[in-house]
Amino acid sequence: QVQLVESGGGLVPAGGSLSLSCAASGRTFSSYAMGWFRQASGKEREFVAAISSSSSNIYYEDGVKGRFTISRDNAKNTVYLQMNSLKPEDTAVYFCASRLGVAVRRTINAYDYWGQGTQVTVSS
Repeated sequence: QVQLVESGGGLVPAGGSLSLSCAASGRTFSSYAMGWFRQASGKEREFVAAISSSSSNIYYEDGVKGRFTISRDNAKNTVYLQMNSLKPEDTAVYFCASRLGVAVRRTINAYDYWGQGTQVTVSS
C-alpha cells in the first residue's frame, strides 16, 4: 500500500510559477515510477508528466514541454512538478500517481495509487 499526499497548489497569475510536491509513504518508493495528471472542471483526467524509478526516463504532455519539469528525490520519497510560465488553461486539480515497476506510462489505468489532488488556479 502506498499513500500519496500532494501539496503546493494555489492561485497564481498567468506567467507565474508553482512547485508541486508529492510525498509517498513506504520504503519502496524507489521501485515506483511516478506520474502527474490533472483534471480540469468538467473534463477528463489527463496525463501531464511521468518519471521512471531511477529518473532515467521522463515524459511530458506536449502542451507542458519546456514549461514543466518533473523530478524526484528517492531519499525523501518525494516527486516534484515545477510549473513555469503558467497559463489559464493549466487550471486544474493536479494528482500524483505511482505504479510499481521501472517503466514510464502515460495512461491512467497503468497507475496503482493516487493522491487526493491539489488545486492549481491560474488567473488571466
